[in-house]
Amino acid sequence: MSACPLIVAMLAAVALAGIAGASPHAPAPAPAEMDPVVRGVLTRLLRFSASELSDLQRGRVVKHTLDANAPGEFAVVAGVRMGASKAAFLAAARDIVRFKSGPGVLQIGRFGSPPSIDDLAALSVDKEDFDPATCRVASCDVRLPADAIARLPREIDLRGHNVRAQAAAWFKQTLVADVAAYMSGGGGRFMQYDDGDNPIAPLDDFAGVLRAMPAIDALVPGLADHLARFPNARLPDAEDFLYWSKEAFGQAPFISVTHVTIACAAARTCVMTTKDVYSSRYIDASLALTIVTDADASGAAVDVVYANRSRADALKGMLSGLRKAIVERRVRSTMEQSLNAIKTHLEHAR
Repeated sequence: MSACPLIVAMLAAVALAGIAGASPHAPAPAPAEMDPVVRGVLTRLLRFSASELSDLQRGRVVKHTLDANAPGEFAVVAGVRMGASKAAFLAAARDIVRFKSGPGVLQIGRFGSPPSIDDLAALSVDKEDFDPATCRVASCDVRLPADAIARLPREIDLRGHNVRAQAAAWFKQTLVADVAAYMSGGGGRFMQYDDGDNPIAPLDDFAGVLRAMPAIDALVPGLADHLARFPNARLPDAEDFLYWSKEAFGQAPFISVTHVTIACAAARTCVMTTKDVYSSRYIDASLALTIVTDADASGAAVDVVYANRSRADALKGMLSGLRKAIVERRVRSTMEQSLNAIKTHLEHAR
């Protein structure tokens, strides 16, 4: 995908995954003392200034970009105070189908444990999503490893009358196998994508993104290892689930699998991470951290801070600096609207 506006729209959507829509500001609450651990993370690791912290505590949306650590990488962070409890926010997040719903989300569902093909019953895999007739190593319209691409001619009858049904079933089975390997820690994960000229190593890219987010372990010690070696280094009391989604993007939707982890290491603060396990297009790696911390002792309001760090092949090479600058401007311009949508939803649901 070479069209810069489409790249911008796609990456902005990824950076704000699960957040959509706009709403007006609620009246600013009075400042209150923030959890000192959270304050330290915000100032030292997420680069919040004193004025941004003050704005956050007064109910204003704050947002800025963070430094990138690799080609094709971008990072954003934003926060807002919401008149809702931690429990209300996390309950909404657990209901991921409703929480992530929006005009751009075409289909969505949760995986069971263990995952099964039935979990993808609501997913439609059309020709625009996956076309086996045009899929070759180094030239395929979806992210797949070379060994999977090599199996296509043997496992799908491209001249058969039901080729579309075969293709959809093959893609779903291949995706479930990758998810099952991820959830069990066994063999069979997608280690490399060979759909383009340059192979992509998603596990290596994720490791790089994770190293660039020390805020995760600063808030919940052991959570980074939980994510890096899942499921072989589980964090006690952490809650995990995976969901899939199909999202609109120009003429080429993308199908993704996301791992959500919720952990509460302190009475006042919980965190939620969202890790990209698979994306059929565009994204090499993505990790988001959401901090949900009580604004005061009453627990009636929370400060919600969202940070996302992603890598995309489209942000490498020629004009990469321009593309990244446009992506960052687009994300900053929409972040306030996106966070206010969740704010309004939760405050109206009370």
